[in-house]
Amino acid sequence: MNHPYLGGANAALFTDLYQLTMAQAYVAEEMFEPATFSLFYRNLPDDRNYILSCGIEDVVDFLCELRFGDDDLAYLRDTGKFSDAFVDYLADFSFTGQVHGLPDGTPAFPQEPLVEVTAPAPEAQIVETWVMNQMHVQSVLATKAARIVHSAAGRPVLDFGLRRIHGADNGLKAAKAFHVAGVAATSNVLAGQVFGIPISGTMAHSYVQAHDDEMDAFRNFVGEFPDTVLLVDTYDTVQGVKNVVRLAEELGDDFQVSGIRLDSGDLAELAEKARRILDDAGLDDVDIFVSGGLNEFEIRDMLDQGAPIDGFGVGTAMGVSSDAPDLDIAYKLVEYAGRGRMKLSTGKPTLPGAKQIFRRDRDGKAIGDMLARRDEALDGTPLLEPFVRDGRRIRRADTPGRARERADKRLSVLPEDILAVDRASQDYPVELSKALRDHRDQVQAAVEAAAGDQG
Repeated sequence: MNHPYLGGANAALFTDLYQLTMAQAYVAEEMFEPATFSLFYRNLPDDRNYILSCGIEDVVDFLCELRFGDDDLAYLRDTGKFSDAFVDYLADFSFTGQVHGLPDGTPAFPQEPLVEVTAPAPEAQIVETWVMNQMHVQSVLATKAARIVHSAAGRPVLDFGLRRIHGADNGLKAAKAFHVAGVAATSNVLAGQVFGIPISGTMAHSYVQAHDDEMDAFRNFVGEFPDTVLLVDTYDTVQGVKNVVRLAEELGDDFQVSGIRLDSGDLAELAEKARRILDDAGLDDVDIFVSGGLNEFEIRDMLDQGAPIDGFGVGTAMGVSSDAPDLDIAYKLVEYAGRGRMKLSTGKPTLPGAKQIFRRDRDGKAIGDMLARRDEALDGTPLLEPFVRDGRRIRRADTPGRARERADKRLSVLPEDILAVDRASQDYPVELSKALRDHRDQVQAAVEAAAGDQG
């Protein structure tokens, strides 16, 4: 199965070796009963109050198309690690199971499943690496972007992160995740083509430096792109703003520049100076955008100071989620052959069985979640939706725009202290239903009894 985001490489082998060795053992033991694996995260990173789930569409596409090609099978044989019987099994492999998951743009909390996969044990095991990889990176980045968008308080945020994002595949997935989280546009042209995301960008300092005079650079660029944003801090920011005023005087009614961009220095102070210069010249409709190492805290602080900023370009901090680049995410077996399974390791216990999440609200605001067994019907909105049945997609794929609408709606109903960029004094409430608690206790007792018998 060729995957465009892997440069044409065959994505069937995008897995950890131990997934295949375990799968061979399952096949040898004829362990083909349904296994349910749950993907969740254990703890919130610092300064996070929620995680914005993102990536399910890439999981579903992969699972529904997964096949091992002749080159894959030949490579696996050549490693000398696998039996002929297992390679023959892979030759006819396809995913035949079920997937339930959170639609992209759904806020989630610790212990709540982002995805649950139910399939014959070898199938559910082999796909673990892809499921974790895609959900992890996109959820981390969508969460970071949502925090930045919230700090911007309705002002547009532009994605400038592509050059420093870790890899081409991540660059595309990041732009999509950012858009889902509310980022207005991206500098990533390929993401614009692939996902239909608005693209944005004008000039860098190099263009101004390539000219002998900043005014010549402005004149020539505006000649090609009349409605543009001019970068004014290549040499002296205040003089750069005055040069924009001079350009407006030269062009008169033909002046269409929509904004200026500040990229260095004390951005709040420079924005104040630039606003005064522009307003005094009658250019009150020229917006001020800022960029340069921004994160959600700096954006919040500048706006709290009253800085007259109309939009933000954010790169590295958003592109790699520099303050919280990883989640304590896990893909764990919770049921096999109709019996609940759980892990009792210190600090890493799991909850058995397939699940559902019910989000409860009062007066239009979310007040807490109930984590329940899959077949329960409780008060609240059920969040996990079926995506795949018998290996076939049963839910129409979301566009990034549709997921963006969902994220806006589902974030807007969370309590304000949960949306804030500082850690809330109290976590968002997540309770276990009585049926899930009882099931957990029963499975734990059985696991402990079995372990005692072996001792």
